[in-house]
Amino acid sequence: MSMYLIGGLAVGSLALIVYALWPKGAEEDKTIQRRIKGDRNASDPAQSLRPPEESVAKRVLKSVAPIALRPVMITNPEQMSKLRMKLATAGIRSESATTTFLASKTIAAIVVGALGGIYAWTTGDTLGHGFGLTLFCCGIGFMGPNIWLSLAASRRSDRIRMGLADTLDMLVISVEAGLGLDAAFQRVGDEMRPVHPDLAEELQIVTLESQMGIPRSEALVNMVERTGLAEMKSLVAIINQAERFGTSIAKALHNQSQALRVKRRQAAEERAQSTTVKLMAPLILFIFPAILVVLAGPAALMMMETLGNTSALG
Repeated sequence: MSMYLIGGLAVGSLALIVYALWPKGAEEDKTIQRRIKGDRNASDPAQSLRPPEESVAKRVLKSVAPIALRPVMITNPEQMSKLRMKLATAGIRSESATTTFLASKTIAAIVVGALGGIYAWTTGDTLGHGFGLTLFCCGIGFMGPNIWLSLAASRRSDRIRMGLADTLDMLVISVEAGLGLDAAFQRVGDEMRPVHPDLAEELQIVTLESQMGIPRSEALVNMVERTGLAEMKSLVAIINQAERFGTSIAKALHNQSQALRVKRRQAAEERAQSTTVKLMAPLILFIFPAILVVLAGPAALMMMETLGNTSALG
């Protein structure tokens, strides 16, 4: 069994684990949108009491999760709270998210470790080398969900950061048109969902928390904790200060939007300026040697031929 086949099986197994075990957020997003818009089906008791249909993967997860959770179960409440916040930063908020995440670490470690052991056995490695390879593959499988979660949270934070300036412009227009801040959050969340769904979802969660009786300042602070962005933290601080001192919220949002656009343009210019430095490595390693061979190769061959003829005549 070749290394490529083992690698393909490992990648396929991890993909199946993530697809089968990871909670899907589409139904949750639809529920949030229905609640905000006041859909009748969302408030219908018969509809809400109807048990949701469970897939085969969910049923398998319920039977496997208690066993898979034992080696990695978190007993510290602070660590569990950090894990929930990390999952929320990645946009995963289901009740079984922590259970699924911890179970996936154990399952991925077992699957990838088994594939590594199979590869060591088929290639005829020694017992010590095969055991070491199996442990290494187990470590990779165990850390795989953590790496995936960090990448997912980082990508979502970048998407929220890129859509923040446009969303603030929409908030300014809504507030200047006479809407209150809560109504503006709701309206902008509905309008920006096709363009910036992650940021629109956060605004809709703020609206839901306000409707549930949570103070707006606390709901905004919760949004900052979920996103983990410094830009969002400064925005919430400006909104809270504007409400506290009675200044114009529209003007404060407009100034913050301009500052975010300037910061985004400066970041783009910084990336453009660093492109020249990043291109030096591929130029030196790949392009310059090829150019040197093309330009100096014929001359070197001619010199070798001339020197050979001269030595033959001498």
